[in-house]
Amino acid sequence: MSIKILMVCLGNICRSPLAEGLLASKLPKDRFLVDSAGTGDWHIGSKPDERSIAVAIKHGLDISNQKGKQFKKTDFDFFDYIYVMDKSNYNNVLALADNEIQKNKVQLILNELFPGENVDVPDPYFGLENGFEIVYGMLDESSAIIANKLLTKHT
Repeated sequence: MSIKILMVCLGNICRSPLAEGLLASKLPKDRFLVDSAGTGDWHIGSKPDERSIAVAIKHGLDISNQKGKQFKKTDFDFFDYIYVMDKSNYNNVLALADNEIQKNKVQLILNELFPGENVDVPDPYFGLENGFEIVYGMLDESSAIIANKLLTKHT
């Protein structure tokens, strides 16, 4: 039985595909499944933003085969852990939860780096070109902490 982790952002083309690729690269694929989704439906079936693909490739990751999905209520039943990129995503996901068990699965990803500070991963979509590099660095650090915790807890 594998442990299932979902990364969630707004459109599922910038931040969550990077988070998915990063965490998946740090965990054994036979024991962990990592996926991503967006709270919005604009990019269902689309590949990640070219700038996310480019920054991932620069660091040795290929996320170009990912396809955009929208977060749905059934994801609470399928996934063991749900990491969201910002407070807006957090509120949107929690609004779909039916109970405390589901709500407790949802965490802000940067709380791994900055416990209890509720820091958002900035959305690089409309930002500067180096915004994707900055986001990659934040997600790389956070996913390393998450991977260590998961490997410790589930071994």
